[in-house]
Amino acid sequence: MIVTKDAAREASPATDEVIRFGKEVCGDFQAASSREWIETNGLGGYASSTIIGTNTRRYHGLLVAAVRPSLARMVVLSKLEETLILKDGSRYNLSCNNYPSGIIHPEGYRYLEEFRIDPFPVFTYKAGDVTIEKAVFMVHGENTTVITYKVLKSAGYLELLLQPLIAARDYHWVSMENSGFDRSVECLEGYIKMKPYGDSPIIYLANNADRFEQTGYWYKSFEYQREKERGLEYREDLYSPGELGFLVKEGDRAYIVASTEGRKMRSLEVLESSEVLRHSEIAAAVNLKDDFAVRLANASDSFLIKRADGLSTVVAGYHWFWDWGRDALISLPGLTLTLGRYDEARDILLTFAKYCDEGMIPNRFPEKAKEPEYNSVDSSLWFFWAIHKFLEYTNDYDFVESNMLDCLEEIIQFYINGTRYGIKMDRDGLINTEDPDAQLTWMDAKIGGWVVTPRIGKAVEVNALWYNALRIMEDICEKLDLKYRHECARLAHLTKKSFEIVFWNEAGGYLYDCVNEGGPDASLRPNQIFALSLPYRLIGKEKEKRVIDVVGKELLTPYGLRSLSPKDRNYRGVYSGDQRMRDACYHQGTVWPWLLGHFITAYLNVYGRNKNTRQEARRFLAPLAEHIKDAGLGTISEIFDGDPPYNPRGAISQAWSVAEILRVYKEELQ
Repeated sequence: MIVTKDAAREASPATDEVIRFGKEVCGDFQAASSREWIETNGLGGYASSTIIGTNTRRYHGLLVAAVRPSLARMVVLSKLEETLILKDGSRYNLSCNNYPSGIIHPEGYRYLEEFRIDPFPVFTYKAGDVTIEKAVFMVHGENTTVITYKVLKSAGYLELLLQPLIAARDYHWVSMENSGFDRSVECLEGYIKMKPYGDSPIIYLANNADRFEQTGYWYKSFEYQREKERGLEYREDLYSPGELGFLVKEGDRAYIVASTEGRKMRSLEVLESSEVLRHSEIAAAVNLKDDFAVRLANASDSFLIKRADGLSTVVAGYHWFWDWGRDALISLPGLTLTLGRYDEARDILLTFAKYCDEGMIPNRFPEKAKEPEYNSVDSSLWFFWAIHKFLEYTNDYDFVESNMLDCLEEIIQFYINGTRYGIKMDRDGLINTEDPDAQLTWMDAKIGGWVVTPRIGKAVEVNALWYNALRIMEDICEKLDLKYRHECARLAHLTKKSFEIVFWNEAGGYLYDCVNEGGPDASLRPNQIFALSLPYRLIGKEKEKRVIDVVGKELLTPYGLRSLSPKDRNYRGVYSGDQRMRDACYHQGTVWPWLLGHFITAYLNVYGRNKNTRQEARRFLAPLAEHIKDAGLGTISEIFDGDPPYNPRGAISQAWSVAEILRVYKEELQ
């Protein structure tokens, strides 16, 4: 096996029990503002910011509510401005905001002694002789965020002042001061209530404040650095309805519960203990051996949600993704099966089977559209892989026979005879696509009329998946004694016979990425790895070794596989700039962690499963065990730059990044 020096490190994947940062990070604005935390609620809503409370994205907020789960998110409560007034009259502003011209005000991070995730975000501030601990968590199954402040040390009474900053807007937008914002505030016992716009939810701010002073003030020109870097709208105005004052002493706890739920406030202790218990139960159930894997198991929970229609699905990533069919099915084994969450796996399979249409599983469920989109050639084929893994773990053929069989047969028949976008089996048994304007594989970036990564024709991973779909269907039919197995076996034989002939690139020693009427595409990409990692392989052993060695040498990095070889003239090593620039890089060299799972499985398939190969595979994961402390805390980013130092990019927490590392750890490395 040939790998680059960067590709493997000597350390074993392990983390401290608690992700924790002291003054050396918390007191460094740049280091601290690059580290983000996220808490989710099982509906698609979340709370998220940086470890110093500076919002660097328009997607940040203490309550980002899934107002229609799986359809829309709204930034309700952006943040709280926090001030301590000590008994001697001295004031300490704990907040931290970014304004134009690089102005940071206030500089509350200077008082932040420690940040930790234990099991949710906890902030420890020291101001004068006062030590105060803030914690943030969400109530599972509700659009509710709890923010608490406990005085750990104080010589006497002090006053904590909190100013809620309200956005009440779609999470893709930014807000500006406007006359349409309803400033009305209803002050009731134990909470305040407002409804900023006609189409926004009612906002409830339950609290135990001693006083509330209604002011009604717009705070102007907050800047979101990450959006500025991404070439998106990055400046926002936020509205404060007033100021809450809490008179507290050592041992006291102040709180605000931000919610769109009009329910009676329950005991704070009950809410907190319930969330702690839920986290601990996830950790206890996973039966994994090191802290890295346990942290990923906890992260996995954030992606499993209930749609508004009650169906289960998978959020592809945070902060801006919703449920995508391909992502959900690739992620399903790692997020559910490896963790014993078999009922949730069944529910997710049922969700996608329900929407199967003309042999196609939805590519995605758009946020605000009623009908799913079907522009994917491989989602339907990943459905077979997900079911195969489900049967490996559960042996529940009754479920598959009763609920999945018709859908599986429909997919195969439509792929044989033809379905949307010119997807059809050719005479050689391989799947071909004909629509030049559609991006149907996972490398789907398109800028206006420019198809960035054209893969029309016969794509290598699509046909590896097609062969596996036929073989998996054959196995299911064999188990259930169905005659359809003979047709599947015949087609599988034809597909395998053609695959090596069509895709093998003898000169390069690897598989062509795509083949069409214009000839083969010899771009060295990671898609070929699925011919080695899927349950049923398609090429001879010696050719497999050549493929794994070439991919290891050219594409393997510390954080996953590059989407294109650096030797290619189209390679882009840094993912940055505005939307057009980033889309042009997306699959042109960018590193994808989810591919590392399949690479490790392929590597072990080729070189065998023994002490040495497993040790080598563990070294492949070591950098990711460190990464979970560098960007999205406790989770894995969507992508990385292809060039050193391999900066994390894209979404801070991606379902298939987490899922595939969990799967390979559970199945291959325990």
